[in-house]
Amino acid sequence: MKLTPTKTPFVVKKMFPDYVWEINTTQKELFLTFDDGPTPEITPWVLDRLQHYNAKATFFCIGSNIEKHPEIFKRIIEEGHQIGNHTHNHIKGWKTKTKDYLVNVHEAQNSIALQIPKTKHQKPNIVNLFRPPYGQIKPKQGKKLMALGYKIVMWDVLSFDWDKTITNEACLNQVISKSKAGSIIVFHDSVKASNNMIYALPKVLEHYSKLGFQFNAIEA
Repeated sequence: MKLTPTKTPFVVKKMFPDYVWEINTTQKELFLTFDDGPTPEITPWVLDRLQHYNAKATFFCIGSNIEKHPEIFKRIIEEGHQIGNHTHNHIKGWKTKTKDYLVNVHEAQNSIALQIPKTKHQKPNIVNLFRPPYGQIKPKQGKKLMALGYKIVMWDVLSFDWDKTITNEACLNQVISKSKAGSIIVFHDSVKASNNMIYALPKVLEHYSKLGFQFNAIEA
């Protein structure tokens, strides 16, 4: 049984009001996010699907993966998507000292910054988007990061695409049954999540496109 709910409860959002859980909007728009890339087996496939639907998304990238796959990282930016920091080594905030956590975030930010000047397009404002791996972040870590200018982006809806105990259909249904205008939806461009994500993502894009929704990146 999952301990984390598919849709973030209202009480949790109220407990941490300084974090971004959803986007306040009057438009028919959704905010797809992808964690843990760039991944050569998966991220290019995701970018192709997004391009087909003229959809923009936000990619919370791991610093070490950026260093391994800079060409994929640059493609994300060149195709108009937003970038966020997801630490350098996908560390758990609850199990990491705040000082060490901040060092790891900074290392990831350096990996991001080193690749930005090499792109042909205008540098996006990526400095202030951060998502903690596993959603685990101590209050002190959050306060320190926000003091440094980071916007901590959580989510409204989890797809649970990484969970091998749920079916493709269940992954899809969790997104479609819980998402509404302004929802921040979490997918993963990782090998672990690929089976469910590859099934669900095209159907989510198709379903909401037919309903007149747009898919936008989160503004930095």
